[in-house]
Amino acid sequence: MDLQLKDKIVVVTGAAGIKGSIGETIVQSLANEGAIPVIVCRNNRGYGYEKELQEKGIDALFVKTDVTETKQIEAAVKIIVAKYGKIDVLINNVGVNDGTGLDASIDDFVWSLKLNLISYFAMTKYCLPYIIKSKGNILNIGSKVALTGQGGTSGYAASKGGVLALTREWAVDLIKEGIRVNALIIAESWTPAYDNWIKTLENGEEKLKAIVNKIPLENRMTTPHEIADSCLFTISNKSSHTTGQYILIDGGYVNLDRSLLTE
Repeated sequence: MDLQLKDKIVVVTGAAGIKGSIGETIVQSLANEGAIPVIVCRNNRGYGYEKELQEKGIDALFVKTDVTETKQIEAAVKIIVAKYGKIDVLINNVGVNDGTGLDASIDDFVWSLKLNLISYFAMTKYCLPYIIKSKGNILNIGSKVALTGQGGTSGYAASKGGVLALTREWAVDLIKEGIRVNALIIAESWTPAYDNWIKTLENGEEKLKAIVNKIPLENRMTTPHEIADSCLFTISNKSSHTTGQYILIDGGYVNLDRSLLTE
């Protein structure tokens, strides 16, 4: 299926994670579809990803940005527009489940909101004039923690809950402009970071088995490629009448009947 993303300028935040992470996989998938991925992230890995794509003859850009600093976000958007003259799609992908719970300081809680929620608002605010001009769309990457709770992560849960609320608020605001805004909600996805976390646990294999057994469809985690495929479809014109939606890519983890779970 041709998703008609060729030469679209797609900005992806938090996309310079470990190779095989969700953001990096989205970037690679965009490049494979002929889109022009723009990585906005604070990690220097982004320089390597930019070079890797360019060496394959693929236009790509990395703009090193600390998204907790709104001035840096504003500057990043200016750099993008100076090079390409437009922005077609924004994928707000930043997310760090930082363990900022009720025992954390107020400053830690505020920092979590800056990273996981306020960055979404700031990126959208500064990209929006160009997205309106191009008749593009916005996709927010959310988390099941916004719907289920998890415990011990008040900052992340509040942020991701806010992301879902903003998704529908923006969908309403931008109806008049013909701009679609959706959220993709992820539950358990097998990423390099998840693998690294499991390896730090004394009973890692048992913990992993317990998690996987709670995923109804095929008792397995969602892959980053499955998430990327859903992202690309949602931002494409093949989803031209989809807006204000929470799209769960989770093997039924959040919404299916608990009776489906294995022992």
